[in-house]
Amino acid sequence: MEKFKNSIKLFLTMFKIGLFTFGGGYAMLALLENEFVEKKGWLTKEEFLNMLAIGESTPGPIAINSATFIGYKTAGVMGSAFATLGVCLPSFIIIYIISLFFDAFLSLKFVEYAFLGIRACVVYLIASAGFKLFKSLKKNVLSIFIFASVLCVMTAFSVFAVSFSTVFYILICGTIGLAAYLISLISKKEAKK
Repeated sequence: MEKFKNSIKLFLTMFKIGLFTFGGGYAMLALLENEFVEKKGWLTKEEFLNMLAIGESTPGPIAINSATFIGYKTAGVMGSAFATLGVCLPSFIIIYIISLFFDAFLSLKFVEYAFLGIRACVVYLIASAGFKLFKSLKKNVLSIFIFASVLCVMTAFSVFAVSFSTVFYILICGTIGLAAYLISLISKKEAKK
C-alpha cells in the first residue's frame, strides 16, 4: 500500500513537472532537482548526478529515463511506471488538443508571441540546469579537462557549422571517464602490492 501511495505521489509530481516544462528533458532538469533533491529529499545530490549520467547515456529522452529511474528508486517497478506515465501524459494531452485545432491555433498572433516567450524561458531553464550541474560537479583535473574540451569543441563546431552528433560527445566522454576509472583501479591494486 505504501508503494502505491508513493507511486501516486510520483505520478502527480511528474505530471506537474511535465505539464509546466517546455523545451524537453534538459529544461526539466532544474525542476527535477528542485523537486526530488531539495523539496522531497528522495534523491541525494550524488544520486541525481548519477541519474543524469545514466539517463543521458541510455537510449531515449532524458526526461523519461530520469522519471523511470526516480520512480524505480522511490517505489520500485510500479513507481517507475507511474512516474514515466506522469511525465509523458501532459505532452500527449497537449499535443493531441493542439492537433485538433492546429491550423487555427498557429494563425493566432498571441500564440506566436507566447512561443517566442517560451523559447527565452527554455534557454534560461537549460542554462540554469547546466550551471547547477557544473557547480555540483566534482572538480578534479579530469572533469575540468573534459568540460573545457567539450565546451571548446562544441563552440568551434557551432561557429564553423560542423555537423557532429551529441551522441559522439557522450560516447567519447564516457569512454574517457571509464578509462580513467580503470586506470585508478589498476594503480590502487599496484599500490597495495
